Amino acid sequence: MAEGTTSRTSPPATDDTYMNRRTLRRGSAGWLLLTGLGVAYVVSGDFSGWNIGLSKGGFGGLAIATLLMGAMYACLVFALAELSAILPTAGGGYGFARRALGTWGGFLTGTAILIEYILAPAAIAIFIGDYVESLGLFGLESGWPVYLACFAIFIGIHLWGVGEALRFSLVVTAIAVAALLIFAVGAFTDFSTDGLDDIPVDKDAFGSGSWLPFGLLGIWAAFPFGMWFFLGVEGVPLAAEEAKDPVRSMPRALAISMGILALLAVITFLASTGARGSNAIQEAGNPLVVALQGDGDPTPLSRFVNYAGLAGLVASFFSLIYAGSRQLFALSRAGYLPRFLSLTSSRKSPYLGLLIPGAIGFALAAGTGNGARMLNIAVFGATISYALMALSHIVLRRREPELPRPYRTPGGILTSSVAFLLALSALVATFLVDKDAAFMALGVYAVALAYFAFYSRHHLVARAPEEEFAALAAAEAELERN
Repeated sequence: MAEGTTSRTSPPATDDTYMNRRTLRRGSAGWLLLTGLGVAYVVSGDFSGWNIGLSKGGFGGLAIATLLMGAMYACLVFALAELSAILPTAGGGYGFARRALGTWGGFLTGTAILIEYILAPAAIAIFIGDYVESLGLFGLESGWPVYLACFAIFIGIHLWGVGEALRFSLVVTAIAVAALLIFAVGAFTDFSTDGLDDIPVDKDAFGSGSWLPFGLLGIWAAFPFGMWFFLGVEGVPLAAEEAKDPVRSMPRALAISMGILALLAVITFLASTGARGSNAIQEAGNPLVVALQGDGDPTPLSRFVNYAGLAGLVASFFSLIYAGSRQLFALSRAGYLPRFLSLTSSRKSPYLGLLIPGAIGFALAAGTGNGARMLNIAVFGATISYALMALSHIVLRRREPELPRPYRTPGGILTSSVAFLLALSALVATFLVDKDAAFMALGVYAVALAYFAFYSRHHLVARAPEEEFAALAAAEAELERN
């Protein structure tokens, strides 16, 4: 049996009682709720953040970066659709990498995903606070009371049950998507190509021009911001254990959510820059509102979009909490992280997997107030996980070609290879945007890897689904060799 697939602990750690105390509510989510989850992860990125890429690459640079990052996510989603049909468990990316790359690969992938899904909600909580203050809601100011309310209310809904949580997420996401479409209709009435390339040109930059004011390197620097239109959609497989017929519903939900996000990216990008010009919105905290009203007085449409932006932030915050709790649950259940974190309540919710990351997220939000820095750290973790998940698809296709695949990735290894190379390019680009954030993420990684190297890899739980799947592969390989 493969190294690290068995537990060195006492038998009670892997008996039926252990697994019975760590079960999720199965059959709670059909393809529609899963699709809503995929869009919810991302939709806040349409309302703000992406536009900063204009200050890095200009209209042309960000447009090319968005196209390339969209291609990366499309290729990755197709690969994940195949992998999630093979292994429909809550482990998601960790489970895929565990089978393909071993215990070290599984832990590296799972840790990268956790960095993304713990840091991103903390950042979004700060943005929610900024929106609440700017809208004058209840006279509140952005600060720790607002952040605490966000975590307490939305974690409470998750503790209530996954079905209720995903239905709430679907409703809020539908409001945000409808608002984006209404915004586009209003913005396109003022569309003009004159302002698309109005950012001053840096004549010293290689390859610079009106469409690429910061040169060819600006395209690369804009990669992390092109990702904002899609960042998080890869988290849909984390709902596999709670899905109805995950083998069929997971690939369908991934494909539809990716299609919706691509459409929203195109219309949001073009409508915003065409209505007011790239220069006017490149550093705006609420670019859609600026695109509608500029420096003038608020209009009914701009007010509506401003409130809808808050709905988009809530949808992403809410769904990312879900994703982080499921990844933590899976890693803990298998012994990679402390096992008590995977205990579930009578309503089959991983309550400690929700409460502890929530407490960490709240502490980060209240203690730093730097949402942009935390999002950059999250992006760094995301790009590492993308590269490892794409690599997992390549390895399994080559090493286990006969593995039953209810869904097969169009293009096969070529598709996942494109995702792998673009993910590595995006990883390097994070150093161009915020090298301090990248090194902070590496520091967190180093601490986690030390814990795994010296302790948890010697105490894995063989009966966890992802570990059983890997052990079965090792046993089959051993039989073939004999």
